[in-house]
Amino acid sequence: MTSLDKPTTEDTSADDARAVTEAALFEAFGGVRGMVETVLPGLLFVSIYTINKNLHMAAIAALAVSLAMVVVRLARKDTVKHAFSGVFGVGFGVVFAMMTGNAKDFYLPGMLYTTGLALAYIITAMAGVPLIGLMLGPIFRENLSWRTRNPGRKKAYTKASWAWGLILLGKSAILFPLYWWADTTQLGWVLVALKIPPFLLAVYLTWVFLAKAPPPIDVFAEMEAEERAEEERKAAREQERAQHGEDGEATTTGRHRRP
Repeated sequence: MTSLDKPTTEDTSADDARAVTEAALFEAFGGVRGMVETVLPGLLFVSIYTINKNLHMAAIAALAVSLAMVVVRLARKDTVKHAFSGVFGVGFGVVFAMMTGNAKDFYLPGMLYTTGLALAYIITAMAGVPLIGLMLGPIFRENLSWRTRNPGRKKAYTKASWAWGLILLGKSAILFPLYWWADTTQLGWVLVALKIPPFLLAVYLTWVFLAKAPPPIDVFAEMEAEERAEEERKAAREQERAQHGEDGEATTTGRHRRP
């Protein structure tokens, strides 16, 4: 291997940063399992409703599979936030559909949530406190240090929040006309088809922006280092006081021994 073929320290650091970014995004958004838990209830609902047009059976099946996924996560002591969010979403959808008797209303809470989330991404980006930064900061162990100490990362978080907001608004712009004009099965299948691709696009753009940004400032490591330094300073002061005490005692003893 020539010197040109050998990876440099900068290349290794960049690879490490990309790996950390990928791991953080995987944790934040649930990875493959989180996507399955997001898609499966809606897919089951529209599949059953397409076959027999039975709103109650489709709704109960969707809610049952959501609860089953939570139980599986609890049994395995895994993170349950993604599964719980799915249960709440499906639960609201079931309540809406049962109250109105309109199967399309099963999808309405999720559509409203998507639109609200899109607006939250855009508004926070405009306000200089991008939502993606608030979500990923603790995972990267940087908390809010990016706001004042790391402008490059703030810029990346702002771009990512704009990307999420615009992608989700585009998704809503497709779904709401279908909610009014299409039938339940058409809306359901389009919604299922739009679950994963916009999500993957937003995650990919977030990864691109953060991979090019400066590394995060590990504020937890800074606090730990400061605590260790303070303990060392305290130990040094105590040792110094003890040394002075021994010196004073020795001086006093020497005075008493003078003839």
